[in-house]
Amino acid sequence: MAKRFSAGLFSALLASSVYADGLAEPRSEILETITVTETQTLKEAGDNSTASSVVDSSAIDLRSSTHPSELFSAIPGVWISRGNGQEHLTAIRSPVLTGAGSCGAFAVLEGDISVRGAGFCNVNQLFDLPLSQAQKIQVLRGPASVLYGSDAQHGVIRLLSEAPAESLRWRLGLEQGANDFTRVTSAYSNTVGRNGIRLGLSGSRDGGYKMDSGYDQQKLSVRHDYLGDRWYARTLVSFSNLNQETAGYVTGKDAYKDPHRKRENPNPEAFRDSQSARLQTRFEYHTDSGDRWLLTPYVRHTDMAFLMHFLPGTPLEENGQQGAGVQSSYLHSFSDSVALTSGADLEVTDAWLKQTQSEGFSSFPGGRQYDYQVTGALLAVFANAELEVAEHSRLTFGSRWEALEYDYDNLMRSGDTAEDGSFCINGFTGAIGCRYSRPDDRRDRFANLSFNAALEHVFHPGLAGSLRLAHGYRAPQAAELYRLQNGQMEAELDSESIDSIELGLSRGSDNLRWRIAGYYMEKSDVIFQSSDRLNLSDGETRHYGVEYELAWQFARHWDLSFSGDFARHRYTSDVSEPGSGALIETKGNDIDTAPRRQHSLVLGRELAKGTRVELQWQGIGSYYTDIENVHRYEGHDLLYMRMRHQLNPRLNLGLRINNLANVDYAERADFSSLAGGDRYFIGEPRSVFGDIRYEF
Repeated sequence: MAKRFSAGLFSALLASSVYADGLAEPRSEILETITVTETQTLKEAGDNSTASSVVDSSAIDLRSSTHPSELFSAIPGVWISRGNGQEHLTAIRSPVLTGAGSCGAFAVLEGDISVRGAGFCNVNQLFDLPLSQAQKIQVLRGPASVLYGSDAQHGVIRLLSEAPAESLRWRLGLEQGANDFTRVTSAYSNTVGRNGIRLGLSGSRDGGYKMDSGYDQQKLSVRHDYLGDRWYARTLVSFSNLNQETAGYVTGKDAYKDPHRKRENPNPEAFRDSQSARLQTRFEYHTDSGDRWLLTPYVRHTDMAFLMHFLPGTPLEENGQQGAGVQSSYLHSFSDSVALTSGADLEVTDAWLKQTQSEGFSSFPGGRQYDYQVTGALLAVFANAELEVAEHSRLTFGSRWEALEYDYDNLMRSGDTAEDGSFCINGFTGAIGCRYSRPDDRRDRFANLSFNAALEHVFHPGLAGSLRLAHGYRAPQAAELYRLQNGQMEAELDSESIDSIELGLSRGSDNLRWRIAGYYMEKSDVIFQSSDRLNLSDGETRHYGVEYELAWQFARHWDLSFSGDFARHRYTSDVSEPGSGALIETKGNDIDTAPRRQHSLVLGRELAKGTRVELQWQGIGSYYTDIENVHRYEGHDLLYMRMRHQLNPRLNLGLRINNLANVDYAERADFSSLAGGDRYFIGEPRSVFGDIRYEF
């Protein structure tokens, strides 16, 4: 009974989000889609109360994104801020977070396995995922640390792979568009007996809108399924390669409005090369009593080199990591109304980082600036229970204990000297000491306890509500502990913690779905870099807002979806900006790069069977670009048009127009007194893309 109630309530709570992000479908098809997501893993079966949205296969296919930001534009509370090429920053119920460890606030997963090791995140790690080859992309908003660990402080992005087809299928695709963009895709899928396999391959080349800013990218994904009488095994293999010429910020007030500066690239020498490989196998076993065991061993590897064009001297960073681990879960039903999910996670990661600069000046030394290795070891245990406390009410509560230990090995001399031991002298102040500091070898350990509790109730068929409390955290990332500056030899950092309360209400019928959720979150021990460039962890912030999703099929072939949020993200303590002077009175200020509103409206029309056209409006509100709240970006409104037309059962065509109204806008705005003031990643003008796909 508990599992049936769980699926039904979960369907009612999430119907509007799935409906809003994909094609308006009959209710039975929507519920089927949600059920697949709900039972994808034991972890999801253990906590369905988290606010969730899904980008389904029809939306992925129609949007045919060239950048991760295009896939998430209709999800409330989420902003994937586009940089240059494939670079990006993430916000989920948060401002756009920056800094060495900011990516630790978001878990980015393939299935249930993180694409990077715990404590070694990367702000651009979405480009590791084969997003265009996914069956679904799920976004969980709010703390989800109980089931997904430290990195799920603000939310989770999960790629769910496409299962093998029941019979032989091939698909070939060719796409071309603005700025000499070309992409070739291929997919093969088949099932023979108990074994199914699916292979997806894509290769893209972009000439870049700005000068010297193109990229080449290749991705390969392989899935193998084995279905036994009681055993089920699913193996995923993923490879990605990115070779990118990078364009940096363009500086100057309202530079994004100047047609003579839009293609400007102040950093033509900058680049980023990144490779990643991952392997995981999920073994699932069903007992006679109906219990389920899940065991997932995995390995991963990444290697990256990029020129840090945003730092004086443009040093070269090289980093990489190799890791292995295993996740285990067990689902046991004590009765029709009581179920328990429990498990343990183990992981070991070996990571390294080197930073070098060809020539030195002032406090920036030439030669090696950092060269270290870190071994990270993680152990976690969790349990999550769900109880049917009444005929239409369910209570969920759970907890997770996690320990993360670092073993840091400095491969250079310790201190803030140059590589040869000589001292740097600041050319402006005369101060002695190099910018970059290298701590002595050391070990650090962080242990954290998280919990969640949720009450869900179905008031009557189609109307459901939920109340959720959660406490999450994120351990300091290795880069925050060991990549120090200005003579700091030890960063005494605590784990960031977050407390959240959320109230949700949803309604669904055959042609109308809506969901609204309000949340309030407080964070403590927030890690930031002081004006003296010291890594500290005594910041405090507050986050609250309202998210909404509505989908309406108002005529036989017409549908409308409307989603977005109103939010505030504020400092509740005084912090300072690196290099800007003494402590600033920021308490009560908005955090920079935190729009107070984001909205999306999609109008869709089915012209014929297999042919769909949609028009999307996306609005990003104004936001402050500095922590003093003196400088502001005015926000922007963009239009998109997408169409997919089925010529015959094997051939279909796609057309997309980005920035249909050809407005002037900035993908991201920032202000830095040390880097010339206002600066922007300039948005591209109207861009047209077309593709042809052949299936057999």
